[in-house]
Amino acid sequence: MMAMVYTTFPDEAVAMDVCKKLVSERLAACCNIFNIKSVYTWDGNLESGNEVGVIIKTRKSLFDRLKARLTELHPYRVPPVIMVEVSRVNEAYLQWLNEVTVEEKRKD
Repeated sequence: MMAMVYTTFPDEAVAMDVCKKLVSERLAACCNIFNIKSVYTWDGNLESGNEVGVIIKTRKSLFDRLKARLTELHPYRVPPVIMVEVSRVNEAYLQWLNEVTVEEKRKD
């Protein structure tokens, strides 16, 4: 089953570096990187600013490993790591995604 993981980064360079690592480590099949404007509360203050949003396409079974690695690489103290299960996807894309990501190791 496929999942998409959403996160944000402070800038494109950091996002690109982390995404390249996730794809090269086969934890992600693809990352989509795009500019966003964010409004949020942090340390009791209303904040706003530019960020970079990222959608990471992966296997649902890899989420825990991807979350751990993303949290390790992420510059934010509290990084957003939000998984959305994909209930429907074209078979050719899912086949490609499964080919380019690693299977979760079984705990026997």
